Amino acid sequence: MLVSEFHFDLPEELIAQRPAEVRGTSRMLTLDRTTGEFADRGFRELPELLRAGDLLVLNDSRVIPARLYARRLGRMAQEGMVVPPGQPGQTPHGLMEVLLTERLTGNSNRGQEWSALVRPARKAPVGETLLFSAPGSEEVLLRATVTGAGDFGERRLRFEPVEEFHAVLERIGHLPLPPYIHREKAVPDREEDRQRYQTVYSHPLDREDEAGSAAAPTAGLHFTREILAELRERGVEIATLTLHVGLGTFQPVRVSRTEEIRLHAECYTISAETAAAVNGARAEGRRIVAVGTTSTRTLEHVAREAEARGAEVGAAFWPHSGSTSLFLSPGAEFKVVSGLLTNFHLPESTLLMLVSAFAGRERVLAAYSHAVQERYRFFSYGDCMLIT
Repeated sequence: MLVSEFHFDLPEELIAQRPAEVRGTSRMLTLDRTTGEFADRGFRELPELLRAGDLLVLNDSRVIPARLYARRLGRMAQEGMVVPPGQPGQTPHGLMEVLLTERLTGNSNRGQEWSALVRPARKAPVGETLLFSAPGSEEVLLRATVTGAGDFGERRLRFEPVEEFHAVLERIGHLPLPPYIHREKAVPDREEDRQRYQTVYSHPLDREDEAGSAAAPTAGLHFTREILAELRERGVEIATLTLHVGLGTFQPVRVSRTEEIRLHAECYTISAETAAAVNGARAEGRRIVAVGTTSTRTLEHVAREAEARGAEVGAAFWPHSGSTSLFLSPGAEFKVVSGLLTNFHLPESTLLMLVSAFAGRERVLAAYSHAVQERYRFFSYGDCMLIT
């Protein structure tokens, strides 16, 4: 299929720049993937729309402050380039922006290697050393060497050992808001973003070998603890998996046909409790509702791995960690997921293709046209869809 077949016109003013004033109050468009019928609802109605016995699967990965600013150690670097991001009207002139996308190897004691996107990439050739400081300070808290270079600004960085790497990131980093959420360059994120660009159920990074996500699993941003409690009271079973969101989910499409799309791999973990919950729901024929495209891709990837091993449906899932680069587009068979809660996605994106694979391209685009007409809010901080 042509990528252009997933285009739709979206007025820029419908791209949400801030979350709903109160978490859990977003609008929700429901779509019946069998009939194509849709209806305007609110997210707070979700407990009424799910059934007792449904299994709701959440991605509990935590977003890390993965957007950093660095200066070079190389002979072309300028001195004194640190500008406090908190000064109105100022920009980090001369600094490079570094977005950590995936932890590759190591821990704090031995040093870590990460994939990253660097801008401007031409200033970060292989062998260059990057220095990272806290806002308003020139004290170097992290030091990394560029050990590899890829296309479109991709770089491999080897960080020197430090104690409590994630604690240092909390001091010097910013939340990696998507580029369509506009913030002043001098203030890359706000305190509101620190709270709301994170799910209420994300798990703490207690271990230094955990990576965290470079973007939020945004369908989960709508949930409150109260709504989760009400779902449980109504008999909805809730399980979590962890997929650390990186380039595989949000990389732009640079080819003209869907058959040419290849996603970056992203790491996931399935716990023993979640494996048992999924196996039980599948064996009993209960609905499995994935929250977000990341949960969907993980569940469908593991099902395919299990099928290749000849595992029985009721015992197909097992506790393990792995990685997935699964790309789902129209024509794909969904082996696990029978319901999907998801936000509204970018035109011609792999996420829109996944949703179209689940519910049908024509039905999804018709629902999106309705959402535009009814002024729904789009993308990460926007409203959501429930597809069953």
